[in-house]
Amino acid sequence: MGRHLLLALAALAAVVALTFLVDPFTNVRIATVGYMLLAVAGLTVLTGLTGQISLGHGAFLFIGAYTVALLVVYVPSLPFWADLLAAALVAGLAGLLTGAAAARLHGPYLAGATLALAVGLPAITQRFPDFLGGSNGLGFTVNSKPAGLDIPTTQWQAWVVWLTALAAIVLLANFTRGRVGRRLRAVRDDEVAASLAGIPVGRTKITAFLVSAVCGGLAGGLQAFLLGTAAPGSFTPALSLGLLAAVVLGGIGSLWGALWGAVALVALQAGAEELAHALDLGTDVANNLPLAAYGLVLIAVVMAFPQGIHGLVRRMRPATKGAA
Repeated sequence: MGRHLLLALAALAAVVALTFLVDPFTNVRIATVGYMLLAVAGLTVLTGLTGQISLGHGAFLFIGAYTVALLVVYVPSLPFWADLLAAALVAGLAGLLTGAAAARLHGPYLAGATLALAVGLPAITQRFPDFLGGSNGLGFTVNSKPAGLDIPTTQWQAWVVWLTALAAIVLLANFTRGRVGRRLRAVRDDEVAASLAGIPVGRTKITAFLVSAVCGGLAGGLQAFLLGTAAPGSFTPALSLGLLAAVVLGGIGSLWGALWGAVALVALQAGAEELAHALDLGTDVANNLPLAAYGLVLIAVVMAFPQGIHGLVRRMRPATKGAA
């Protein structure tokens, strides 16, 4: 616990220092890496540590974002930290129900069920346009910056996002290294052997869904806080596929891999947008260019470094020590 906490404090100090050196738009991207890190870390627990393939993780971000948006719009008296807590709790409940329903599903059946969740859930906004804002979503403003703090709003938002994300990552790191984490790995490696060893396989899978959903809901709430809006267009199946690609790119089963995957996800998105603008591509092509970039990079990384970016970093350490 102490080591993880010290690493998190060092990372937070580095982020705070970095935000003083860049422009407001770059601060938004830094904050985006923060909440993406949390979302990818949650999916890492579900897919990397437990072996359950989910194509619908974006649905939990949707739940978290809309929970925060609804509370800010309709219950403005609540403090922002309470909105985030509610987002995590509501998404966790959704994950608990999803995990219970999907506990007996495996492989493509589980992937298909979670994909249906990602496709169908945002459509609810069209059924209740007056309450959920329809296709345009809900816009709002969170005035959380302390009075007298003379820094740009985006810089403050980056601090809040990374403070929340790193606190959650510390808890997640201790969770995955404890007894429950060992159970998750046992279920991933061999469900029959895990069951014979007395591990409740179904309950362990549901726990993984619960933890993953809480992280996703918190990430979605932070995204809504950063962008000041919650709209169904931000939570398409492409988001879920991108998160899964980030898990593989970074390194399946590693929280460090979640960091590399989040950085790669944001960098590829930004690079694709800049390329589309430079080439003056049409809207349809520009919208699908990031997905093509994810696919190409994913194929290259899997072929060259099967254990992802973090696996490459770990392989480079002995070489560096040997050269020294």
